[in-house]
Amino acid sequence: MKKIAKIALGIAGAALVASSCTKVLEEHPKTIYTPDFFTTQMGVEGGLTALYAQLRYLYGNAYYYNILTTGTDEATYGESADGNFKDADLSGAGSLNPTTSRSDALWNNAFTYINTASGIIENAEAVGLSAAMIAEARFFRAFDYFQLVQTFGGVPLDLGAGELAFNSKPVRASVRNNVPEVYTKAIFPDLKTAMQDLPVNPRLTGTLTQNVARLYLAKAYLTYAWWLKNPNGIPTYPECPRTDPDGHDAAWYFQQAYDLSLAGINNPGPYGLMENFYMVSDGANDRNKEIMLYADHTENSEQYNGASLSYGGGGGMDNFAGWMINWNYPNMQATANTGARINPVLRTDQQYCGRPWTRMAPTQEAIAKFIDRDKDSRFDGTFVYVFRTNWNRGGNNAEYVNGPNGAHIGLNEPFLVFLPEEDPTVKQSVDVAQVIVGESPNYNAYVVNPSGVSRRMYPKIWKLGPYRTNTTGTGQPNASHTRPFNIAKFSEFYFIGAEAAVMGASGSQSARDLINVLRARAGKWSYDVNYDKKRVEDHSAELVAATPATITIDYLLDERMREYYGDGFRWFDLVRTQTWAERAKSYTIAGSGKDDLTPKTYTRDIQKYHYLRPIPQGQLNNMKMDDDKDADAAAKAAFQNPGYPTE
Repeated sequence: MKKIAKIALGIAGAALVASSCTKVLEEHPKTIYTPDFFTTQMGVEGGLTALYAQLRYLYGNAYYYNILTTGTDEATYGESADGNFKDADLSGAGSLNPTTSRSDALWNNAFTYINTASGIIENAEAVGLSAAMIAEARFFRAFDYFQLVQTFGGVPLDLGAGELAFNSKPVRASVRNNVPEVYTKAIFPDLKTAMQDLPVNPRLTGTLTQNVARLYLAKAYLTYAWWLKNPNGIPTYPECPRTDPDGHDAAWYFQQAYDLSLAGINNPGPYGLMENFYMVSDGANDRNKEIMLYADHTENSEQYNGASLSYGGGGGMDNFAGWMINWNYPNMQATANTGARINPVLRTDQQYCGRPWTRMAPTQEAIAKFIDRDKDSRFDGTFVYVFRTNWNRGGNNAEYVNGPNGAHIGLNEPFLVFLPEEDPTVKQSVDVAQVIVGESPNYNAYVVNPSGVSRRMYPKIWKLGPYRTNTTGTGQPNASHTRPFNIAKFSEFYFIGAEAAVMGASGSQSARDLINVLRARAGKWSYDVNYDKKRVEDHSAELVAATPATITIDYLLDERMREYYGDGFRWFDLVRTQTWAERAKSYTIAGSGKDDLTPKTYTRDIQKYHYLRPIPQGQLNNMKMDDDKDADAAAKAAFQNPGYPTE
């Protein structure tokens, strides 16, 4: 039988060097690399730093963010969506296929950096790299394989020079290993070694530690346990028995995930929970103790930021995911006391504003999942639902603008509010230029009922908004964000442990115990984001008391949405638990037109084969599996995940 193997890969081309004289990773771009570079100390250290830089090609990339969020129970496509977003929604507006699926961002980057990691591992000892730094390379190799196996199923371990070996020669054929092989040969061994050899505290700001490796090993065990259990009969590819080569069953892996989670909680190292939910995502608290891994950026240098500081084109290393769930709020208009028509809410580079692209929109059901909003701070710490005036940022000296009911709306006061509950007194009929908003005798601001949330106008995401300390006026609102994009959080230990407990794992803390730690934290307020004021309240006891006695997977998924909405976790959560088709099968939203205010329910066609993304068409096009044309086409078709078309 002819092998279907060996992907053509290169060495990481974003050249970086780790400095021993500073406390951050320093980047020194280079143009050309050869395999011999990895036999030098500079090459090995540069490759290691490149493994951190790779994160910026995925995390903050809006197209990859789209494929992890659109089409789930969190979001659908927005008014200005192009085909990539409509395709991911699976609701009939587009078609997800090997050409349009933006999981290509993962496939096209991950293998290059897997090969880089293998080169470091093979050459590091000879050039004197410590075991702890080699462990960083092992972590990233496992990290990339973990993202790949969750997304595509089994993937190649042999890149042309043997399994997990550094490859320096381009090849055009490939063989996919099956899922158990990827986990047991690559992911688990590398993460175990990384957990053993990494330091408790990071060697530099943002570098890896034992507890980061522990978190990812717990996540990998949890995900693999679900794969072995396969409660809803989701197919795997390449096809293989759902048995573990090491002889363990799903229950064993759930228990391992639970045990590691409690170990991570009890041995936090430099990490821990922030005191309240708001502080986790507040730009002033970036790189805080709860964030265990992030794709870093800076406002101080374009070279080190990896993207322009004044304009973002939406590509490369741009951090522009925060533009997606952001509607065109700056187009609203009102009459000022001067008689002029002005934009009361300007686009600025402040966290509650930012650049609107309207590519994605929260569904009405997702917004409704945020219950007890006066007590649970997570809606306020996730969304902007109160749009406050800021016309002075553009140099306008108006005293006020006219609002509903004869109200004079001053600076930093609510101009538009998305209401938490349906109010029958609201008449959604006032034209403020690009949108129709509502008015009611009960409010001195314009309002929108929950049923008025549309593809055009909705609560926008606050978590991912821009933040700069060097802002004057409107700042640089069109630039990609200079904030780090958060990838892993210490709070995940509690969710992993709780999920494993629901699936049968046992220990000193129940699923309810673990989840109530986060619910108690959610009840603690220090600041009201939407009304821009100090708010010191503690509703912890009430939220804990409201937690059901029996925790289910559905309840955990609701809690995960409240905790992690918009973080880019959701597709993996739903695929892991095999609940995607059930939880995201339909959604409600009003339309894209200015006058389209009637909510409509849409149905998604989520098939079992969709639980794996398609292998990118570009990969297949670049492969040559056989000299015979028909045999080559058949081999490529066999390489593709079933259910997707091949050219």
